[in-house]
Amino acid sequence: MNAIENRIHGLHQYHSELTAPADLAAFWERTYAEATQAASYTRETVASPFVQAEVNKIVLQGAAETPIHAWLLLPNAESKSKVPCIVTFPGYTGSKGRPEDHAAWLLMGYAVLAVDVRGQGGDSGNLLPQETGMTRGWITQGILNAETSYYRAVAIDSLRAVQCALEQPEIDSQRVFVYGGSQGGGLALLVTALEKRIRATIAHVPNLCHMDLGLLNSVSSLSEAADLVTRFPEYLPDVLRTVSYFDIMNLGDRIQQPVHVTVGLKDTCCLPEAIFAAYNRIESSHKSIEVYPFMGHATPPGSHAAAHAFFSKW
Repeated sequence: MNAIENRIHGLHQYHSELTAPADLAAFWERTYAEATQAASYTRETVASPFVQAEVNKIVLQGAAETPIHAWLLLPNAESKSKVPCIVTFPGYTGSKGRPEDHAAWLLMGYAVLAVDVRGQGGDSGNLLPQETGMTRGWITQGILNAETSYYRAVAIDSLRAVQCALEQPEIDSQRVFVYGGSQGGGLALLVTALEKRIRATIAHVPNLCHMDLGLLNSVSSLSEAADLVTRFPEYLPDVLRTVSYFDIMNLGDRIQQPVHVTVGLKDTCCLPEAIFAAYNRIESSHKSIEVYPFMGHATPPGSHAAAHAFFSKW
C-alpha cells in the first residue's frame, strides 16, 4: 500500500474507547420526550423571486422558549402530491441562509427545511439561562452540566425542526432526509441517532465526533472549551462528561438508517480520527464513508448531485 492507502486503512481500523456516561440512555429519553411533546411553531408564506417554488417562514419554539427561525421551501406550490424533504443544518457560526441558497434542492424536487442554530449567524437569538462565564463563541455556555448545556438546547431545537418537517401536509413523512456539514453534519448524525422517522442522512466532515480528541487537537469550536479548561483546569472532568452525552461515537449504535459521511484527511477542524471513531461505531447496514485525501475542512465538489443520488436509493 502507498502512504495514502495505508492512512485510510488505518482509519477504518481505528476504535477509541467509548466515553458514554452510565445514564446516557436515560438522559436522551428525557431529552427526546421534552423535545417532541412540546414542539410548536408558526408558518407564514412570504414573497420570493421563485417562479414556482413557495417560501414559508417558520418560527419554532426551541429550548428555553427561544424562537428558532427556519425556511420551509416547497418545490411547486401548485402540486397536490406530497414531496420528499431535506432538513438542513448549518456549519458553526452559519445560518439557514437565504431561500435561493437552497434552489438546487428545489430543482431536484425536494422540499427544504433550512434551520438556524441558536445565537449564531442567523435570525435566532438564545434565551438559555447562563449561570457561569464562558469563553468566545457559544459552546461553553452551561458546559459544566449536560442538562443546562448549549449542546442540549441545540439538540432539542434540532429535534423539533425535524418534527416540524414531518408534520407539514405537503411533505411525505416517509421520506424526510437530513443533511449538513461540520456542525450541521454533527447535528444531522445526532438527530438521526435519536429520531427513527428520519429516512436517510448525509453528514459532511461532521463534528460532535470523538469529542475528547477534538478538545485536545481541534482548531474549531471545541477550541473554545479548550480555552475554558486552560483558564480553569478544575473544569476538565465536568466538560468531558458533558460532551460525552453528545458524542456520536457514543451514539453510533443507535443509528440504523442509511447514512453517508465524508472526511478530509487534511481537516484540522473535524479530525479524520474523530470522524472515523464515530463512523466505525455506526451500526447501520447501509453506511458509507468517502475519504478525500487532499481535502481540508470543506464540502466535497458535486455534493448536491451526489446527495440526490444517495437519497434517491431510499
